[in-house]
Amino acid sequence: MSKYLVSTIETYRVDTEAEAAKAIEEAKNDNSYVLGKYTSEHKERKSKGEVIDEYWKLSLTKLFNDIKEADTPVTINYEID
Repeated sequence: MSKYLVSTIETYRVDTEAEAAKAIEEAKNDNSYVLGKYTSEHKERKSKGEVIDEYWKLSLTKLFNDIKEADTPVTINYEID
């Protein structure tokens, strides 16, 4: 049986809009995949009407193979620091 990774969606939390923009640029310049889609949105958590936390939610869709003509084996390793 052969299996080929076609795409992944990675979702990150970053502190600022600048960090989100930097991560998007880095993803665009990475040659190990094609950045198919990306979004970033500002999020706030409130308690009793007061903002207690804010961050940016960043989603990156990474494309590795064409589903119709998959030919490149891909291995992804995730590490937790």
